[in-house]
Amino acid sequence: MPDAQLVENKGRELSIKLGIIGGGVMGEALLSRIVGQGFYLPAEVLVSEPQPQRREQLASQYNVAVTADNKATFEATEVLLLAVKPQVFDLVAKDLVRDAEAESEKASPSQVVVSIMAGVPLSKLEKAFPGKAVVRAMPNTPATVGAGITAIASGSLVKPDQRDRAKTILEAVGEVVEVPEYLLDAVTGLSGSGPGYVAIVIEALSDGGVRAGLPRAIASQLALQTVLGTAKLLLETNLHPAQLKDRVTSPGGTTIAGIASLESAGLRSALIEAVRASAQRSKELGS
Repeated sequence: MPDAQLVENKGRELSIKLGIIGGGVMGEALLSRIVGQGFYLPAEVLVSEPQPQRREQLASQYNVAVTADNKATFEATEVLLLAVKPQVFDLVAKDLVRDAEAESEKASPSQVVVSIMAGVPLSKLEKAFPGKAVVRAMPNTPATVGAGITAIASGSLVKPDQRDRAKTILEAVGEVVEVPEYLLDAVTGLSGSGPGYVAIVIEALSDGGVRAGLPRAIASQLALQTVLGTAKLLLETNLHPAQLKDRVTSPGGTTIAGIASLESAGLRSALIEAVRASAQRSKELGS
């Protein structure tokens, strides 16, 4: 069991099935949904987080065990979730790699390591966790409300039951798709960073409404519901976006006037370049 002085949860006996390294926004999003939906009981979860206030908050809100020692999470019998920023992984990995053999002996042989760090390749993860089954995943921020989508790629040692376990964990926050690892940087550029692009589009639509004379509150409500409703319509009808665009674009009408303005401003190419730039940055983070 983890050192009693490290686990700050009133000294309760622990049977850890899920270990989480990193208690930030995405780590908490997964934690809240996993515990809330009963995938794991709070007593079966251990979260490693360096900030004392953050540990206290997570322990209080979710009744899970917390620790400042990343190595304690190795005792998770089913899933070890890496939810730290890629820029700090080398620092985190130093301690893990130094004692990797000893810690691996403690861990269950069926344990699967799931990384949600952008850009960090399977080869680097498997080096940090020698002999372990590793799954690389790219979720996005709508995961915090259970409406995310995550792409996953499995390492060479991952067995079908371990892959299914990783998928089940990630399905707690939305949909899951499987892709070859070489596509994960593109996934990062599209769905990983995409919420930021969509947020700018929504803000711009709202600003446009204000410029056209609408009160800010009404403009924001209209912009949000228009984007949400359009996405739902496309999902439920299986229409190609171009088909929907054509359906609402009448000859000489208001929509074609707006679309012509968007094309003149280069919105389409700007979004394409945003995805490309984000995918390139993901590659740089993993190098």
